[in-house]
Amino acid sequence: MIALVDYGAGNLKSVLNAFETIGVKTKVVDKSSEIERASAIVLPGVGAFGDSMKTLKRLKLIEALDEQIFVKKKPYLGICLGLQFLATKSLEQGEHQGFGWVEGITRKIQPESREFRIPHIGWNEVTVLRESPLFDGIESPVFYFVHSYHLELADSDKKYLVGTSWHGETITAAVQKDNIFGVQFHPEKSQGAGLAVLRNFIKLI
Repeated sequence: MIALVDYGAGNLKSVLNAFETIGVKTKVVDKSSEIERASAIVLPGVGAFGDSMKTLKRLKLIEALDEQIFVKKKPYLGICLGLQFLATKSLEQGEHQGFGWVEGITRKIQPESREFRIPHIGWNEVTVLRESPLFDGIESPVFYFVHSYHLELADSDKKYLVGTSWHGETITAAVQKDNIFGVQFHPEKSQGAGLAVLRNFIKLI
């Protein structure tokens, strides 16, 4: 069973539907005991970093995630906000502590010209920088983005950068650190290529 973590940050239904489309049993969960029973964990989300982090703490889910990801070594997929949580901290509406699973800061996109509007909404190509199981067999890595912030990795952790996109500056589109995966784009809204990413993630179980 795939645990789809519910912390009130939206877009759960579309992610659930995407997994159903590829025939994968997924359960929406908001308790640590339910996360413990899962074979893999997906953390989607669209919303404010600080408020969402407060909810995860209130539900006591961060400790459960740490246990399942780092001790049990279960595959983790963070989508959009679920990727940004991996950072050491976020600068969205103040400063907020992240999971700290990678060294980096979640900050606002700073495009080099006004032609690139914020938020970044729409289809964009991902440049795959190194081999990753998430992108296996995907010949045209074009995905749908909706975001104003992105994870800027520290130099020490740029080795975990798997894919980038361009929106007036280079944007972190995908990261991989051992069993931890994160994508800034929305696979559930990215048609065939997005479903392929989800299928590839499931193969890791």
